[in-house]
Amino acid sequence: MGEIILGELGKVPNISIIYEDNHLLVVEKPVNIPSQKDISGDPDMLSILKDDLKRRYNKPGNVFLGLVHRLDRPVGGVMVFAKTSKAASRLSDQIRKRKFGKVYFAVIHGIPDKPENTVVHYLVKDGSQNLVRAVKDNEEGAKEAVLDYRVLDSRDGMSLVRIKLHTGRSHQVRVQFSAIGHPLYGDQKYGVKFSKPGQQLALWSAEITLIHPTLKEKMTFVSKPPDVYPWNAFKGWN
Repeated sequence: MGEIILGELGKVPNISIIYEDNHLLVVEKPVNIPSQKDISGDPDMLSILKDDLKRRYNKPGNVFLGLVHRLDRPVGGVMVFAKTSKAASRLSDQIRKRKFGKVYFAVIHGIPDKPENTVVHYLVKDGSQNLVRAVKDNEEGAKEAVLDYRVLDSRDGMSLVRIKLHTGRSHQVRVQFSAIGHPLYGDQKYGVKFSKPGQQLALWSAEITLIHPTLKEKMTFVSKPPDVYPWNAFKGWN
C-alpha cells in the first residue's frame, strides 16, 4: 500500500503497511524489533501498531489488535495482525490446521548436499534460556518440526535458500539448519562458530498465504529482504 507508520518518536524505523482492511493489518516488520513486549522494554510491533491505529482512527480507549503469529526479534518481513477478535480466532484456527502458509528466505553457511529437501526434526524448548534443541522423537516435550527448502543460489561459501514451513515451532528454521550443519548467516545463538559479533541474522519472512477471515478469499502477501549484504550478494530470486 505504500503507507508508512512513524515509529514511537523516531525510536524505531518506519513500518510499511502492505495491506489493511477492517479485519487485517499486514505490515513489513523491521529487523530487531520485538513482536510483542518483552523484558528488554524496547518498543515492540504490537504496541507501536496499536498506538498508530488509535491515532489514525481517533479511537477512544483501548484498541484491539490480535497477535496471531510471531517473528523472532532479529527477523524482518511480512507479519499479519488481526483487527477484530473474529479475525484473530479464524486466523489462529488456520495456523492450528496448517492452512496459514509461511515462506522464508535465509542465507546459510555452506552448500547443502541436496538442492531441494524436506527436513524433519523433533525440537524441545528450554524456556529459561530461550534455547531450542533438536532431540530424539521420544524425548519428553519433543515436537515435530518440518520444513522444505530449495537452494536458489550459492557463492562465497554460502547459499540463499527458500524455505516453506509446515510447522511453526519456536526458532525452527534456525535450529533445523544448524542441526544439519548449515547455520544461518549472523545467527549469534545457533551458529556461534560461524558468525561474527554484530552480524545481522539473515532470515526474512518473505511470504504469507491465508484465507481472508470474512471474505473467504485466498490472499498472499510478499516482502523482499533489504538491498544489503549478505542478501544482495545473491542472484536467483524466484
